[in-house]
Amino acid sequence: MEGLFIEYKDPLFGIIIFFALVFTISFFSYWWGRFKTNEDEKSLARFIKNFHALPTEKELDDILSSSSLSLKSLYLLATSYIQKGDFEKSIEIYTAILKKKLSVEDRKETMFLLGQSYLKAGFLERSKELFLEILSRHPRTPSALQFLLIIYERLRDFDKAKEVLEPLDEMDMQVAKDSMYLNIISMQYDASIPSEKKVEKIIQWHNDNHQLGYMIFEYLFKQAPQLAWKNLDQSLCKRISDILWNLESHQLDLDIISSNTYLCELYTAKGLVKSASSSSVFELDVLINLQSKGYQEADLQFEYLCNDCKQVFPFSFHRCPNCLGIDTIQNEMLLTKRRFEENMSFT
Repeated sequence: MEGLFIEYKDPLFGIIIFFALVFTISFFSYWWGRFKTNEDEKSLARFIKNFHALPTEKELDDILSSSSLSLKSLYLLATSYIQKGDFEKSIEIYTAILKKKLSVEDRKETMFLLGQSYLKAGFLERSKELFLEILSRHPRTPSALQFLLIIYERLRDFDKAKEVLEPLDEMDMQVAKDSMYLNIISMQYDASIPSEKKVEKIIQWHNDNHQLGYMIFEYLFKQAPQLAWKNLDQSLCKRISDILWNLESHQLDLDIISSNTYLCELYTAKGLVKSASSSSVFELDVLINLQSKGYQEADLQFEYLCNDCKQVFPFSFHRCPNCLGIDTIQNEMLLTKRRFEENMSFT
């Protein structure tokens, strides 16, 4: 007994006990963390197994009213609804999550996701309120500012949108393209500016910046084809093939076309000129060969790819509907059968 008492008083014994306690606590903490992680994964697996299809209205109400599911599982469920295009259900889930006790970061993330869902669902005012609330609590949040800019743009409140660019610029975000984009679309919607002034200003912007080429020449060929040809940046011809293809024969500038190999191929494929015998572009080469054999029932259609997110759309855009990038459009040619429109009487 006395020997034990002496060992107890030994400083080395105390150090051994200390490290033993540290080891024991670390050991149990590690395995407790492993246990919780496995439990979360099993819970998520059971959740996915139970819902191969999305839950019914009643099942969703039961899920949201219970507290059995983890935050990660609820986020997964909301994402599934977004992928299905059911934004109202994702809004319901994120709103239910906000009623829970959350950390500051989890609340910020949930509000951000809810704001995105409102935006995708078309509830612009509610989305705006949420992003403004996020910024009131976390002013230096560039992603919230960018979504707020898009909301103001869709609401056509261009002055507010331009104000949002100021804090983004202060945070060293690249805003030159956004600024020019907003200037162009705000001017297009401004009825107080004469059409001639708009065309003149847009040409000046393009000559000064050489950005937003697709957007600029789409507008110019609609409003002033002659000035569009005169100021055409011929390095953009392939990128604006769809715009050029859809021009009427009286809108063409044959002098410029004859001086550009790609334009010769494009309009020979359409049958408006006969100055090319082949093309390095497969679709144009096929059409040129068909034209040479007198077959005129083939045509071109276009689909549009976003160079950033690689999503494909059947319509042209200036801001990608998916990733919201500006001037990321790339057209893709599709061979199709020509549709002949005939005048039809409704009497």
